[in-house]
Amino acid sequence: MDPIIAATHADPYPYYAELRAQGGFTFHHGLKLWVASSARAVCAVLAHANCRVRPTQEPVPKAIASGMAGNVFGQLMRMNDGERQRCPRSAIAPALERVYAAQVRALVAARLITVNTDGLYKALFRGPVCVVAALLGFTPAQGRAISELTGDFVACLSPLSNDLQLTAAHSAAEQLRGYFIELLTEADSALLTAIKQRFEGDEETLIANLIGLCSQTHEATAGLIGNALVALRRQPEWRGASMDTLLAEVQRFDPSVQNTRRFVVEACEIDGVRVEAGDVILVLLASANRDPALNEQPDAFLLERTNRRSFSFGSGRHQCPGELLAMEIASATVREILDHGVNLDRLAWHYRPSLNGRIPMFSFVCD
Repeated sequence: MDPIIAATHADPYPYYAELRAQGGFTFHHGLKLWVASSARAVCAVLAHANCRVRPTQEPVPKAIASGMAGNVFGQLMRMNDGERQRCPRSAIAPALERVYAAQVRALVAARLITVNTDGLYKALFRGPVCVVAALLGFTPAQGRAISELTGDFVACLSPLSNDLQLTAAHSAAEQLRGYFIELLTEADSALLTAIKQRFEGDEETLIANLIGLCSQTHEATAGLIGNALVALRRQPEWRGASMDTLLAEVQRFDPSVQNTRRFVVEACEIDGVRVEAGDVILVLLASANRDPALNEQPDAFLLERTNRRSFSFGSGRHQCPGELLAMEIASATVREILDHGVNLDRLAWHYRPSLNGRIPMFSFVCD
């Protein structure tokens, strides 16, 4: 086990506890990076001005730098610091906070969920992006196309992707850009109007970050829904509980985004340890969530948890602006899956290959 493999391990949490016991901020010689595993260290890294989301010498991964996927990547607020992050965030975050929960539930309920492996896959990976597309003003047919293209585009975000996947990601980015160019001239949805009114950058940056909104929804929300289904499979008595309450604990207890990275641009001190310019820090969000210093009884799944705290959606200047929307979509989707009579007792799963995501891929076992 190492801190990266842990993300898709059947149960990484005892290993995370071992890392915290070693001090919470240590150097992993095999991976040649620092590992922040305690809540204190994670908070310090995410808040430090010298810890950036991309290395200075490689703002866009070399594998995609020469294509459209790289153009989009380079403008994403989540992949930038400073003004290139603040400008799109100041427009998108307030608009997302004003989306009505009832509207989200209605859009989720309007989607057909079939009780088989393919239906469950689409509910996790296609449905959430279709909801976001509808909120932005796309038609249902366009939303389906957007969700499939987003699935191709997100391949460019993973170092595990092969050349064919990267080629498809560039093509998807081109097509998504075309869809959003048309949307910006024709649609007048409440969400898109609110974003446009606040946005002060150029159109290409806005388009890139609207694509980014879809791409962040794609895998992170799929993992949130999937990990909720795993929890309900293991604890059937929770199936009648409030889905909002259940999801609030799922995102802390077993988050879909297990880790993120930061790159040190100037020598500084983190949690009492000196780090140098060029150092890489692996930030174990999921480990910090299980730190007893952050939450009492951290390894217990408690629906009614007092003062629940979590790093699953980040913290500080890079905290995910779509947290409330993701939670609403996930909550509504899990309820719809249950209402459609999906037999959770027949679910089997493995975790999708990933360096940071914990996303179950489901199948049904025969009786």
